[in-house]
Amino acid sequence: MHATWAKRGCQPQIPVTGARKSVKVFGCVDIVSAKFIYGLDEVFNAQTYLVFLEKIAKQYHNEKIFYIQDNASYHKDSEVWSWFKDNRKWIEVYNLPPYSPELNATERLWHHTRVSGTHNRYFESKAALLGALEHVFADVQKHPSQISGYLAAFL
Repeated sequence: MHATWAKRGCQPQIPVTGARKSVKVFGCVDIVSAKFIYGLDEVFNAQTYLVFLEKIAKQYHNEKIFYIQDNASYHKDSEVWSWFKDNRKWIEVYNLPPYSPELNATERLWHHTRVSGTHNRYFESKAALLGALEHVFADVQKHPSQISGYLAAFL
């Protein structure tokens, strides 16, 4: 829930077209450094998730990581688990219990994104929405201290 300030008796009006503009974003956050990696795609599925995992592999080559994911259907795909098995020397994966977003550190980042980039804003086009998201994400990548407070509960 978010608060919105307005003159008493004058409810703010946010223009809408009726058409939903959505963007698919894969993301993970390092809870120690607040380093954020993301990927944009048209769909969420095992193939696009594998592309995202390869992006993580490039960022964290030669480092052992503990990767915690939620229960999205594509996380359970046999190709994805085969990838994890093939890369187990550097990545150890854990699944969160079902319906437990409070245990998912990345949910805190999505909250930050909504509050600082998309809440109560009108976007004329999908490109405008993408621009706002990329601005928030680039800012978090340059200044991870913006989200480190959100992650303190996970340390």
